[in-house]
Amino acid sequence: MSAETIQSRREWLLSDRPASRLQARLGRAYVAWRRFSANRLALVGMLIIIALLVVAAFADVLAPYSPTVGDLKNARLLPPGAAHWFGTDDLGRDIYSRIVYGARWTLYVVILVAIIAAPIGLLVGTIAGYAGGWTDTILMRITDIFLAFPKLVLALAFVAALGPGIENAVLAIAITSWPPYARIARAETLTVRNSDYIKAVQLMGASPFRIVLRHIMPLCISSLIIRVTLDMAGIILTAAGLGFLGLGAQPPLPEWGAMIASGRRFILDQWWVAAAPGAAILIVSLGFNLLGDGLRDALDPRSGDQ
Repeated sequence: MSAETIQSRREWLLSDRPASRLQARLGRAYVAWRRFSANRLALVGMLIIIALLVVAAFADVLAPYSPTVGDLKNARLLPPGAAHWFGTDDLGRDIYSRIVYGARWTLYVVILVAIIAAPIGLLVGTIAGYAGGWTDTILMRITDIFLAFPKLVLALAFVAALGPGIENAVLAIAITSWPPYARIARAETLTVRNSDYIKAVQLMGASPFRIVLRHIMPLCISSLIIRVTLDMAGIILTAAGLGFLGLGAQPPLPEWGAMIASGRRFILDQWWVAAAPGAAILIVSLGFNLLGDGLRDALDPRSGDQ
């Protein structure tokens, strides 16, 4: 592709007067990508998350051993080496294989929590911000009640009521994660509900439900995506905390928090049992934080072109 063609396409994407909605959307996406790609740490975070996705998708290929069955007689608590890169645990299971398969459970938790919590927070926040009055007061006081408790403590209470298990842990984390999204959506809604754009839609006879669903919610999506990405690290840590306490994923599932819990008995002599899953949690959490910071800089409508 010639330099002239690339330049013409760049000018077409950056046009101040787009000829179609597609051109306008592609132009916004291109500007956002330029901002994002200028942040090297954000690119590092994106690469970490891509690596997590690849590891989770190809765990059957990348893991040389079973994540649940080990050689208790001959391979118990072996140090890292050529046969077992990250060593083995107290049941003779390969820790590297368990971490690889544990990536699937990590993605399972964060994706389900995001799918459940983000729409709930978006719906509550936009309705409260647009309706105002008693509706706003009631919904925000409920939100404040959830925000008054530390997330992990509240998640522990819900898991204790629902019972241990990965599904109940996901539900408990989702129940405790939606209030910040509601706050963000409400703030965005209060900013735009009296704008000329919304007034014009009201004059056209659109119902409040249609205004919230079709015209206000889309304006909140970018802020919500940024917050969800930044919260992924907290979700991983909460899930790991529940697993560490025995209230999340149950044995023999290779969940990273449960692996740390099983390795804490050997932390002084066989340090690799707990250190390997702890390092995995650290790297993935760092990746989500770096990615979230990059998305915040790229999608912030108040920031100028770089």
